[in-house]
Amino acid sequence: MRVLLLGPYPPPGGGVQTNLTAIRRHLLQKGVPCTVINLTRHRQADHDGVLFPRSALGVLRLLAAQRFDVAHLHIGGNIPARLLALCLALTLRPGARTVLTLHSGGYPASTAGRRAGRWTLRGLAFRRFDRIIAVNQALKNMFTEKFGVDAARVRLIAPHSLPEHPPEVQLPPPVETFFRTHGKVLVSTGWLEPEYDFPLQIRALGAIRQRVSGAGLMILGAGRLEESLRGQINATPYAEHVLLAGDVPHEAAMAALARCGLFLRTAWYDGDSVSVREALHFGTPVIATDNGMRPAGVRLIPVADLDALVEAAVDELGKGRRSPSAGRADDSGIHAVYDLYRELAG
Repeated sequence: MRVLLLGPYPPPGGGVQTNLTAIRRHLLQKGVPCTVINLTRHRQADHDGVLFPRSALGVLRLLAAQRFDVAHLHIGGNIPARLLALCLALTLRPGARTVLTLHSGGYPASTAGRRAGRWTLRGLAFRRFDRIIAVNQALKNMFTEKFGVDAARVRLIAPHSLPEHPPEVQLPPPVETFFRTHGKVLVSTGWLEPEYDFPLQIRALGAIRQRVSGAGLMILGAGRLEESLRGQINATPYAEHVLLAGDVPHEAAMAALARCGLFLRTAWYDGDSVSVREALHFGTPVIATDNGMRPAGVRLIPVADLDALVEAAVDELGKGRRSPSAGRADDSGIHAVYDLYRELAG
């Protein structure tokens, strides 16, 4: 069996990248040949079976040149026309079996998700895949009820892969220094994009610091809002207590989640976040906007509610950390994906 994975490959890191690399690592451990085609603008030299085409045409050329039995396409949030074209090109490959995972658990509630329909181009493209992996029940319902995908082709598989213990890695110097100079560190991760509402977190820190001594906010991630967020931070009287740490390796991000006093996941719309589950796994309190699918143990707040965020943060920081669930690794989702590949490859 040969497997081709298509999707975002780190760096930078993120939930989709984490799942894709975990699948690749599992395949290689099983002795299964696996090639990756990166689909983001973040490029590097090809290495170790990971390929970085420089254009959409380059993706199609690589796709035509690869030998594989199963191809698995990973899509994050939006589904632009170029990805729909890739869906069609992939599923037209003779003799290959194809799998799609749409990782954005909040997609059904988005504007695009509400416009889902059987006779849309998306519906036609999705129905061509041999299997579709839905990361939550809302996505499974959308694929079968709105896009008309045969229910037998849709599998509900959570993508999470949780380690037994926090990674023992050295944090980047700015991150380590921030931890040492702040008694109560709030951490947030994600693409620096509007939907994660980082400006709300920055505004909240001012009020939190008035009631919690030594509080600081650390934002892990990169994106197009970095310059505007830095401007917002520099305009505050507490700028030294907010760290835009940029993109960090996933192991370092998990170590920061395990060490901090509180994890924040504010979003206008969101799915079943991997980072939320990682933080809970390590015993870190989590405050997140209510999207109807948060795991047990998360402190829920309404979307874009500054007062609710401040009150919840002050309260959770006062309670302290919880007992971690370390020692119980969970990679059942990765095993389920591997079994699906074997089923398709016969």
